[in-house]
Amino acid sequence: MANMWFTVLGPVRVWRSDAEVDLGAPQQRSVLAVLLARAGQPVGLAEIVDVLWGSDPPASAVNAVHRSVGMLRRALEPDLATRSAGRWLTRAGGGYRLDGDADTVDLLRFRRLLAQARAAGDAGSRAALFGQALDLWQGPAAGTVAAEIRGLPIFAALDREYEATAREAADAALAAGAPAVVLRAVEAAADRAPLDEALQARLMLLLAATSQQAAALRRYDTVRARLRDDLGLDPGAEVAAARDRVLRPTAPDLSAVPAPTVPATPRVAQLPLDPATFTGRRAELTAALALLPGDASPASVVIGSISGMAGIGKTTLAVHWAHRVAGRYPDGQLYVDLHGFSPTGQVMDPSEALARFLEALGVQPHRIPASLDARAALYRSELAGRRMLVLLDNARDTTQVRPLLPGTAGCLVLVTSRDRLAGLIASDGATPIPLGLFSPDEGRQLLVHRLGAARVDADPRAVDEIVGRCAGLPLALAIVAARAATDPHLPMGVLATELRDEGGRLDTLTTGDPDSDVRTVFSWSYRALNADAARLFRLLGLHPGTDVPVLAAASLAGLAPGRVRPHLGELVRTGLVTERTPARFAFHDLVRAYAVDLVHTVEPDAERGAAGARLVEHYLHTAHRAALLLAPGREPIVLTAPGPGTTVEPLADQDRALSWLTAEYRALQAFVARLAATGADELTWQLAWTLDTFQRRQGHVHDLVANRRTALAAARRLADPAVLADAHRDLGHALTGAGRPEEARTHLAAALDGYSALGDLACQAHVERGIGYSYQVGGRYDRLLLHCQRAEKLYRAAGHRLGLAKALNEIGFAYTRLGQPRLGEPRCEQALALFRELGDRHGEAACLDSLGAIHHSLHDHPQAVRHYRRAVELYTREGDSCQEAASLIRLGDVHHDAGDADAAGLVWRVALRILQGLQSPQPELVQPRLDQLAGGLSAGSR
Repeated sequence: MANMWFTVLGPVRVWRSDAEVDLGAPQQRSVLAVLLARAGQPVGLAEIVDVLWGSDPPASAVNAVHRSVGMLRRALEPDLATRSAGRWLTRAGGGYRLDGDADTVDLLRFRRLLAQARAAGDAGSRAALFGQALDLWQGPAAGTVAAEIRGLPIFAALDREYEATAREAADAALAAGAPAVVLRAVEAAADRAPLDEALQARLMLLLAATSQQAAALRRYDTVRARLRDDLGLDPGAEVAAARDRVLRPTAPDLSAVPAPTVPATPRVAQLPLDPATFTGRRAELTAALALLPGDASPASVVIGSISGMAGIGKTTLAVHWAHRVAGRYPDGQLYVDLHGFSPTGQVMDPSEALARFLEALGVQPHRIPASLDARAALYRSELAGRRMLVLLDNARDTTQVRPLLPGTAGCLVLVTSRDRLAGLIASDGATPIPLGLFSPDEGRQLLVHRLGAARVDADPRAVDEIVGRCAGLPLALAIVAARAATDPHLPMGVLATELRDEGGRLDTLTTGDPDSDVRTVFSWSYRALNADAARLFRLLGLHPGTDVPVLAAASLAGLAPGRVRPHLGELVRTGLVTERTPARFAFHDLVRAYAVDLVHTVEPDAERGAAGARLVEHYLHTAHRAALLLAPGREPIVLTAPGPGTTVEPLADQDRALSWLTAEYRALQAFVARLAATGADELTWQLAWTLDTFQRRQGHVHDLVANRRTALAAARRLADPAVLADAHRDLGHALTGAGRPEEARTHLAAALDGYSALGDLACQAHVERGIGYSYQVGGRYDRLLLHCQRAEKLYRAAGHRLGLAKALNEIGFAYTRLGQPRLGEPRCEQALALFRELGDRHGEAACLDSLGAIHHSLHDHPQAVRHYRRAVELYTREGDSCQEAASLIRLGDVHHDAGDADAAGLVWRVALRILQGLQSPQPELVQPRLDQLAGGLSAGSR
């Protein structure tokens, strides 16, 4: 096999045996850049599409990604057979994965060198290894892709990792007394990050330590000028202290710098895009920037609280401020919209916000505690020792914010709220930054910024009237600007006349009442819509999510997708919604409030009820289709056919099903809660059923159990014995997965009684297998065998061949675990034949996995390897990455026991990367094996 070398730390390039590979069109290079930035981890199709096309993807975007990957495969492996997956680019996790390692990918080698440097016993070795790591960088990450793509967070995070490494390298070199080892590499990094004061200070010390005091002082002057010009700030304590050391030869040794704090997880960069339309707010921004500590080691968390009426621009200022100071917080940025003033009334629980933050910080879902206090404590522990920026947007009150505050110094917290958050100011030391209305000059500046000076100067009196009638509300001015921008030929005087014609209603813009103010401005934009777009706008108020996909909007309106898109385009053009991601449309919360108000006051009850029913049908039927694509062998539930006007997502395969469920998961969860609250019991348990497989495979254990409890309550009210038995069974399975087997068996026993009364043999068999699995979790393979043997008899009596195949496979597995593989093998062979006859590839993979275990226990290592490899191939094709990783772990065990430690390590590392990428609850099953392998210990058997 040819030697390959992939680079993303600079230009995106590939070499094969010292010859550079022609990567083809820019789109292919961009796809490869995304996969390299996540090397070894799956990248979903939706994310790739978002990187390539942003908010305006073509209808053929997904197919274009598949074509690009196919062409890349042929470029990387010219001899690859048609439609073959190849060695490097493989399907995984609803997208693709680049399967490289530290010997083939510069980013992975860079990270291996970092790990080695941090583990080195002396500063000199650390400095040398850090220097080798920095030498891998040949420019900004993904430097040869388009600028608008290169600036996205996925690549910006790599650049920040580079800058943090340069700081560590400088510390190690100064401590070792060998500044020249890393000087040029650190200087290159400092030139790329001119506002990173910590890095600039270290470069000054390196220059001075190599007898270049003059150069060090010139660097100080450059940094000071840049900070004043760009941020309006003087250098912080680190830079000032470095200058003092350079100026005073008798100062403490230049190597006496603090030891670097190394985050345990990759940096996160969740800030929304810095708004290009930001204007004004000079006084407020100066006050905000003044909050930054003059000391590099602040004594407490710095909290800024931005408050003001709806539409005043709190989020815009906070995001802009955060981007300007992000360089001072090298460990990353966290962001969450708390929906404190959501028109639906669904304020985000701080417990949910903590769960999102903990996942972003690398905490696996199953390790996130259930209680608010425990989550907050874990969150504070994760942030301890880090310098991070946390932006809490749209907070309801102090009670919602307080659990989200870090517990130690070094972090900056920005909070936006309509509430003044007096408790946060009084008790937690937050600095208030109240926002007032724009002055007339600021209002005019906003229009100039968005429309151009020529357009504004053409009719200054009309512009003055527009600014005056909008009463300084930035959101109102933005909507006026959006209307003008959509029609370049519309005179500003006409806009002023339309505003004047609103009479007293528009005069209420000066009252300061956010509800009436915003309604007035939005009513003007709303009435400019055509009748169909206006109706769609009203109906969008029925959607519970933070954004709305096209087909959900089509179902709300009862229109074909092609007919609803122009109406969505009109809503975007008038500033009422934004296309936040491709084919997904988001409201500002005030606009949503206006839509909710309209749909309940303007839309007739019958129309509103019909639209809501179509929306539920859209989600229920699409989720049902997705569930069966993820688990083809699962017995479908019977749904009422969707009515006219409902559009169901045409999910063609498992990849699309997984992507859709991922994108819509929070909306689906909101629907479960909404349906339960409104007493729609049948729809409640049906929708909960559709999410089962996805939640299990993605590790959403808490949500799965909660949904199943909700479904059980609904089933009890329905008083349908079959539905009630199903609900007990499904809750039992969920509780087993959550590690509560005893409680699970209580519900499984209730299900068994219910099915027995109904005379349903197949469902009794399903439950027997579930009871057996609850014992398997605790290692009671004798009980697993007993219950699966009962299931076998029931399946045979019911004529249920697929269930019989599953029972036989589990019986074979149980025999193997009980030390009787010879008894287990014929059962698994029978099961394998049945699965193949039925066309159930997932079941076939499970059976091959069991046969791998059987031959492993018989010390037939070659045959075990063949079975496990085939199981991995099938699990990959089926999109079940959790089971793919589990089979890889067992394949590694076989290699290890066969004496091939290198092969074992390779396979285990692939499994670990898959599990880490999915945030699955199983990484701890493989990491000890790798640790033992590294230590020369025996990994042992499973």
